[in-house]
Amino acid sequence: MKHPPGLKGFLLALSLLLGLLILSTGVGILGYLALEAYLAPPGWTILVLALLVLVPGAILVGRLFPWLTDWYYFLPALSFLLVFTLYPIALTVYLAFTDYSGRKNGFPDRSTETRVLKQEGPKLILEEPATEALRCNPCEGEPVEVYSEGHRARARILKAEGHALLLDRTPPFSVEYVAKVNAFQFVGLRNFSFILSQANQALLPVFLWNVVFAASTVLLNALLGLILGLILNNKGLKLRNFYRTVLIISWALPGVITVQVFVALLNYNFGAINRLLGVLGIYPIPWLNDPDWAKVAILLVNLWLGFPYMMTATLGALSTIPDELYEAAKVDGATPWQALWGITLPLLEKPMVPILLSSFAFNFNNFYIIYLLTGGGPAQEGRLATAQATDILISWAYKTAFSAEGQSAYGLGAAISLLIFAITVAISLVNFRITGALREVK
Repeated sequence: MKHPPGLKGFLLALSLLLGLLILSTGVGILGYLALEAYLAPPGWTILVLALLVLVPGAILVGRLFPWLTDWYYFLPALSFLLVFTLYPIALTVYLAFTDYSGRKNGFPDRSTETRVLKQEGPKLILEEPATEALRCNPCEGEPVEVYSEGHRARARILKAEGHALLLDRTPPFSVEYVAKVNAFQFVGLRNFSFILSQANQALLPVFLWNVVFAASTVLLNALLGLILGLILNNKGLKLRNFYRTVLIISWALPGVITVQVFVALLNYNFGAINRLLGVLGIYPIPWLNDPDWAKVAILLVNLWLGFPYMMTATLGALSTIPDELYEAAKVDGATPWQALWGITLPLLEKPMVPILLSSFAFNFNNFYIIYLLTGGGPAQEGRLATAQATDILISWAYKTAFSAEGQSAYGLGAAISLLIFAITVAISLVNFRITGALREVK
């Protein structure tokens, strides 16, 4: 791949490609918004307008920088990166500073749709009184959408009096209907201040349980995986390949199905586990109904789902340890316990530390086990409805964004997502610092 030498040349090539894509996308969006005032263009209009800029732009840039044409093979990959990775990240950051929600979503409220009887320039005469039809009082400054067949445009209300509605601009077509727009606004740090103000009810207890959940899962899974790995690594064990196959089944099955099965097994009244305990004379356990037992249930189910991975990783790491070390230790009179502590565990440390760190990061945002097994519940006194006993940060963000107070609070959910990102980065840096996982070996 040709480019000017050094890191600067590489960054120049990448910047030119990204700049070309961003410019063409921006022109497509602006062109779509301009056409929207006169027509009702389909969504793919943005793509057509962007291509009309991208193709000649690529030819022009290719003539100015002939070596860049080899890089055009990266354009599809960079396009997907912008659309499916960078755009969602940028949108999340933007929404975190707004009050965007199901009620304030930037779309017209069709329940306020009102017929326009007469149009005199920017003045509209409505079928019903403006304040009642558009459900706004006062209406000054509120955004509305006016439309007719094949046309739509947006404007703001300057004055609403009786059936008359005065807009800040004259629609370029004959208006048939008008509807209020559920506009959202920039609110600065209000979402973050709300989260911090509710810290004792949501942020702190959820965060503490999140850390305990991730750390306990890694500890339990790693311990059981290590024990089973050491047992199955014994070449004198008969049928060890059969045992490996049986023990890996829980990892091979889809986790979604496994969790649903455990929901049935842990049912308080009809679950097989409580029925078995009843046969043994033990009172039924409220696995999913009590806050503390629900946490125990999550850890046990996650242990069932996760120990095969740790067992497989342990077996892989054990296979790299030469047998000669154990033979030499045996000749020196070392016991199996001494060989374990003096040879096996020290040599397992380096390959296992990155696995443990990645497992902690995964379980810190392990949404599906929480959502499918307990739904974040059960409810706990003194906690928000969206931050219940077993909710972790990611499930709290999800429930806030999609079911907060009976509606979707996307802006608040996006703010929680940014806090999760900051906390995850901080924890990862601390882990790397303590373990020295990123330390260069000299």
